[in-house]
Order: sequence, then C-alpha cells, then structure tokens
Amino acid sequence: MESLPELTFGQRLKVYRERSGKTRAVLGGLVGRSAEWVKAVETDRILPPRIHMLDRIARALKVDVSALAGELSDRSAVVNGPEHPALASVRDAVNRVVLADDAEPESLAGLRERLAMAWRARHQASDHRTVLGGLLPRLLHDVQRAALVYEGVERRQAQSLLAETFGLTQMFLAYQPAAELLWRVADRAMVAAQDSGEPEAVALAAWFLCQVHRDAGDWDTAMVVTQDVLSALEPRAADGGTNLLALWGALNFEAAYTAARAGEEGRAWRYWDRADRVAQRLPEDFYQPQTSFSRVIMNAHAVTVAVELQKAGEAVRQARRHDSAAIPSRPRRARHLIEVARAHYGKDDKEAAVATLRQAYESAPETIRFNGYARQITLDLLDGPRSTRDDARDLAVKVGLLS
Repeated sequence: MESLPELTFGQRLKVYRERSGKTRAVLGGLVGRSAEWVKAVETDRILPPRIHMLDRIARALKVDVSALAGELSDRSAVVNGPEHPALASVRDAVNRVVLADDAEPESLAGLRERLAMAWRARHQASDHRTVLGGLLPRLLHDVQRAALVYEGVERRQAQSLLAETFGLTQMFLAYQPAAELLWRVADRAMVAAQDSGEPEAVALAAWFLCQVHRDAGDWDTAMVVTQDVLSALEPRAADGGTNLLALWGALNFEAAYTAARAGEEGRAWRYWDRADRVAQRLPEDFYQPQTSFSRVIMNAHAVTVAVELQKAGEAVRQARRHDSAAIPSRPRRARHLIEVARAHYGKDDKEAAVATLRQAYESAPETIRFNGYARQITLDLLDGPRSTRDDARDLAVKVGLLS
C-alpha cells in the first residue's frame, strides 16, 4: 500500500481510516481514545502520537506502521524529545519500595524546606530539569519514608508533602519517553493527597492529573477530574486562604485549556474568564509556586487558549499585550514563548517564530529541548525561507536536533 507521502500525518490517518470503513468513534474505541481525539489528530490540531500509539492505530487499521507514519518514522524520535540522563535514577527512586524502620525520620519542617527549595530551583535555574534530576531521588525516598513512619496528624501532613513531591516529579518526567512512569506518579499523587485530607493537596494533585489525561488525548476524563474537584472546593475557596484560592483558579484555567484542546471555543473562554476573575482577587505580587497561577500569568494563558483553538491571530494579539519578562519563572516564561512561537508559525510568520524560539531558549534551554511543539517547529524551519534558515539551524544544534 502506498505511503501517501504528500499528505500530512492527519490527512494520511483519515485516508486509511476511511479505507478501513471505521468511524472515528470505532477507531478511538479500538485504541483507547475518544472520537474527538481521532478528529484532532486527523485535522493536525495536535502533534502526531508517539510510536507506541502509532503501532496500535496501525494494527487497528490493518496497515503497516511505516506506511501510516510516513516521514514520522525518521523524525519521531527527535521531535518527541530525548531521555534526560537523570531519568534512570528518578525512575529507580519512583519504583523503589520504601519500608518503615526504627530510625528517626527527618522532620517535616526539614522536608518541607527541601521541597520548597526544589521548587525555587525549578523556577530559577535555566537547566531546571538537570537540577531536579539531582534532587528528586533522595527527596522521593525521604518523603515516602516519612509518610510511613509518622502517625496521626503528622502522617497526613507527610502525605501532603508526598503528593506535592510526586507533582514535582511529574514536571521532571514530562515530554520524556516515560509515559508509564508519568501515569504512576500522577495516580500516586492523588492517592497521597486524598489520604492527607488537605484541600490544597487534592487541588494540586488534580491539577497534575488533569494534565496527564489531557496530554494523552482523554479530554473527557481531564474535564471530569477538574470539574469534580472544582465543585468540591468551591465552598472552601473563598475563605480558605490565598493559596487555595489560587489553586482553584489554576483548575479553572485547566478546564479552559482542556476545552480549547477539544475545540470548544465558547466553553474555553468562559473558563478562562472564571480563572481571570480569581486571579484579580489575588495580591498583585502573588505567584503560586507549583502552578504559576497569578495575575501575571493570565495573558500567557490567553495565548495558550487562542493557540489551542487555532486562532493564531488572536494569540499574537494577546501576546502583544503581555511582557514575557514579567513571568518570574524561567521555564514557565520559556513555555509561554513557545506558545507565542506556535502562534507566529500558525500565521506563517517564520521569522517571528524562530526569533521567539530563540528567546525561549535563552530563558530556559531545557524547556525547549524537551518540548515537542518547539522541536517540530524548529525542524520545519530548517526547510524554511533563506532569511530564517541560519537561525533555525543554529537553534536546531542547540536543542539537539542537529549535531
């Protein structure tokens, strides 16, 4: 069967699906995804799936995976991001069975400060993933042990710290070839948060769990998780303190992001508006350390919603209203700049796209190195106009796409 090389991946998938006589709902059911996810892939609204999902789709459609993948078979590895050198040690720490013993556990205050230091390092370091890779293995061990050894109120407090530590671990694992590990830490974070009984812990764990479901294409579950926790927290959010209010706002934005990914424009902007109203109730200089939720982040969030809705012009307009330098977190600033680059690329402004990606690299090189959208755009710009080719090649070398 021909590989249809002139088509995009999404167009190729649609051809093979229709040839097989399967609806989007049927194909989605065969590979564990929704009909909306299949539609988003076919219309190239999201990045092509990773190789393990390509294999499942190819089996369901009874075609060779190389015919389905086309040019992706040669490019998927570089586009999807590398494995960080510290991944093996972090994986070992997550998988290791920690047992209680008679030794005195570290104080909760000490563990809390170590975790706060890790978050600060994550926001301030340009090589934030490398820094986390060095801190997480020991931190995971010590916090898990505390959750076993302490009793009563202190055990519940240790469970809250454990949930947060798993969330930080998820940030390290994101965009790496470790999907099974990503799911494990997200699930374990929610269990630990529920055991803690602390609303803030549950809100944060739900924020992380929503992202895993959304990035896997399970938008329905992502939305259900978010809405369930939003409903449970709403009576407490107003009087629960600034941090809980910010987490509630962050969850409202996650609902906006999920709706935008699913192409539900009205719903996406309604949730963004709710998140923005929450942000305006926060102190002007407040910055929630785990989710980055704050007043300053809302314009960046508007860019993300517009990009996901494929409204490149609106995304660029929103970006012009916001100074990216105002975002205090280096990786979060880089992530925002990648979204702006996506908007410029969507408008076919390749010069602005490559210039914005270079800004993202200057802010946090390890963010752009592991981001699939940034890598894909950089790769595509290598074949772009002469005016951008040299800059694109320089960027491709820096992020590891070219040697």
